[in-house]
Amino acid sequence: MATLSNCFATALTMVEPSSADKTNAPLAHSSVRDVLTGANSLKAWGLSPVLIGSYKRDVSIRRVKDVDVFCRMQTIDSSVSGQDVLAAFFKVLDSEYGRDDSGAPRVRRQARSLQVSFPEYDGLYVDAVPARPRGDGYWEIPKKDSDDWQSTNPEKLTDLKTAMNATMDGMYVPTVKLLRQARREILDSRPGGLFVEVALYDACLRGQVQWDSQAHAFVTGLNAIADYLHDKVTWGRELPDPTMPGHNASFRATELQWEKARDRFRAAADTAGQAYLEEDLGVAALGYRSVLGANADDDIVFPMPAGYDEAGTKKSFAGPITAGERMVPAGDRRFG
Repeated sequence: MATLSNCFATALTMVEPSSADKTNAPLAHSSVRDVLTGANSLKAWGLSPVLIGSYKRDVSIRRVKDVDVFCRMQTIDSSVSGQDVLAAFFKVLDSEYGRDDSGAPRVRRQARSLQVSFPEYDGLYVDAVPARPRGDGYWEIPKKDSDDWQSTNPEKLTDLKTAMNATMDGMYVPTVKLLRQARREILDSRPGGLFVEVALYDACLRGQVQWDSQAHAFVTGLNAIADYLHDKVTWGRELPDPTMPGHNASFRATELQWEKARDRFRAAADTAGQAYLEEDLGVAALGYRSVLGANADDDIVFPMPAGYDEAGTKKSFAGPITAGERMVPAGDRRFG
């Protein structure tokens, strides 16, 4: 089996958020949090923001484009509508951030949140999501185009990630990152990265993912997601929401986008599966490389194994090998 452990370890460093991402994301998060908690008009709502999302769960990949701030309002009155809260948040944030150097507004009101752009951080933006307690440990966020609220529990996903990563001997988080990178390479539309994470989590619960090596976890994870997408398109199979027992997860995608995802993931899973079974390590690396592609800096994610050129061909070395040489080609020749 072409597990190529060293190559997968390098691939993971290539998809890791950059040092700039790791510096800018907390700065942007802290800025929005401080503006909201410092606003006198919001004091009565008992605002207590926390970081959520892929960055919080350590499953973001290069580069980090958004940071999610879950704005828990511990003492808000139940009579306040979701639309009124969004309007109040917008007023505070717009007053602070205004417009960028081009004159474009930095704060945009969305269906359930406020998006704040940070052009000084290479286009990073923060989504501030207002939330009120539901009374049973869950939270509610504004419902799209309505004064009502809808239930959610995003902090639970962090706990589930931690537990699953422990169960899989530390293999779950890196597999999520690799699958997010694969999705970014093979799919230019919805569903997004969260879908990949939830689908992988469900596959792990079902015993469909093997983690004896990073290669095997990646390949079986891809295959499980491809199988789910086939069922989704064929007969409408839903994914359980792991954070809310008894509920299904919901992802924004059109019928055509689901069909495209089915086809692309199936092709990627087949390619990765063939690479895993390939005896020629150069050919196997080319297969993995085609699925993982390039990161956000346009750098190839999956490297060639030692002793192979960029075309996947084993390098030839002329001349005899003598004891003490610093460079020795890969192979089974040994010095006794």
